[in-house]
Amino acid sequence: MRKTLNWALTAALTVAVVSGCSNQTGGAVTPSKDVAAPAEKTTTAPLKENTFTFLDYSNASWPYNKDWPVWKYIKEKTGVTLNVSFPPDALLDNALNLTVASGNMPDLLYTQSKKTADKFGQQGALVNILDHINEMPNLKKWMVQFPADTQNAISADGKMYVFPNHGIGETNRMNWMYREDVFKKNGLKTPANWDELYTVLKTLKQAYPDSYPMAWRQGLLYLRNFAPAFGTGSDDSANDVYFDSDKKEWRYGPIEDNFKKMITYLNKFYKEGLIPPDFLTIDTKQWQDLMSTDRSFVTADYISRVDFYNLPMRKQNPSYNLLFMPTPAGWPGGPQKNAYTQFLENGLMVTSTSKNIKDIMHFMDFFYTKEGLDLVSWGKQGETYSEENGKKKFIGNYADVSDMRKKTGLSTDGTYTWFDYDAHLSLSSPELQDAYKQAVNYDSQQQPRPALTQQELEVISTTGQTLLKTRDQALAKFITGQRDLNEWNSYVDELKKIGVDKVVNVYKAAYDRSQVAKK
Repeated sequence: MRKTLNWALTAALTVAVVSGCSNQTGGAVTPSKDVAAPAEKTTTAPLKENTFTFLDYSNASWPYNKDWPVWKYIKEKTGVTLNVSFPPDALLDNALNLTVASGNMPDLLYTQSKKTADKFGQQGALVNILDHINEMPNLKKWMVQFPADTQNAISADGKMYVFPNHGIGETNRMNWMYREDVFKKNGLKTPANWDELYTVLKTLKQAYPDSYPMAWRQGLLYLRNFAPAFGTGSDDSANDVYFDSDKKEWRYGPIEDNFKKMITYLNKFYKEGLIPPDFLTIDTKQWQDLMSTDRSFVTADYISRVDFYNLPMRKQNPSYNLLFMPTPAGWPGGPQKNAYTQFLENGLMVTSTSKNIKDIMHFMDFFYTKEGLDLVSWGKQGETYSEENGKKKFIGNYADVSDMRKKTGLSTDGTYTWFDYDAHLSLSSPELQDAYKQAVNYDSQQQPRPALTQQELEVISTTGQTLLKTRDQALAKFITGQRDLNEWNSYVDELKKIGVDKVVNVYKAAYDRSQVAKK
């Protein structure tokens, strides 16, 4: 690597390790704790009138509106007007490719993928943010508070081409849920482990013969959610390679004995009709139908599904009560852990052709202050929110978060980096707020996401994809009984021959490289 992280990032990360001030050394904390202001007072860049061009993304659920209050609030605090354009067909990647290829780039670009940022950055189209870190005192302090999010924004060449984010990723938090009303009616307690889960599902199947008591969507993808409770890993974003923080090594989950234990349970569930016979192909709508018609009672999905189901279902069934369920351990006394899914790679990038680079850096530094955090999360005090005894609440009578976003533009893409998720939670039901409070107790550690070189990406796109396809075919057959679990060792040998070590070594090399850069 030609250049490691500059001294500012190194110092920031070193201080974080020594002081232990980071909340990312273990499980996540509640959003309100995440947004605690740094010890030192944050400073806002001097107000300077500016207009920056910006290729953004317009979400279909809250499409771009030039009259949103958020643009006015940002200008009032920073002096900056954003001249926003966006792809008319919502295909952001295509628009980015065409824009960069043309050489006629705006000042700022928005991406939903860090790989995209790394690719364009290494082609010379983007600014290395770390070259300007001394001009951004607030971002510099922010990196002390959030070293994992900082490290995960670093490219394979030791540079940073996308501004790191934290907070809004809570929208991706996933956990187990159960029908409390059905459990209560049948005298059931939430299961502490998968043995108890099996017993509970059997009881529900007997009480509701036409049901499939446990259901989820997208087939084998959700093995990632179950795997941590078995002391193993299955990360779809890292080709099933995961970092064992206890042993300090990279491993391939689907060949481990603990992974086999999970597949053995699922095979038993399948044979006894405790999960749907077509679980491999169930899409979101089919899953929703199961969960809303008393045909499934236990599931794993985004935590926001608590309100997604409860609010409409109670209109026709007032007793309907989907609640957070503590994660069942893979075995008695085992880890009760969920996969760490509460992160986003989305972010803003500064183009190398911009004539406003220094001014943009000052502008972006504002978003890493407590003042910026409050602004992009809650809006303007007295207009969009009020505060009493240190507790904020929205003033508008918003039906839900989506309604708030449509009317204010707050938390829309391109308007934030650091986000106070308590803003969204304030519009949620007491059940969902309670779910968030409980969920943090079952977090596994955030997985490192080391940046890969182009050569490493080629290994993943060839060997890695072959592994994934072979794995999927074999696991589907194991669960459905088309292949005997006594053949597990043969399956492991098959994957090893394809190149398990080759793929694991890619992540090991990338991780080691990031650690050298940190030092």
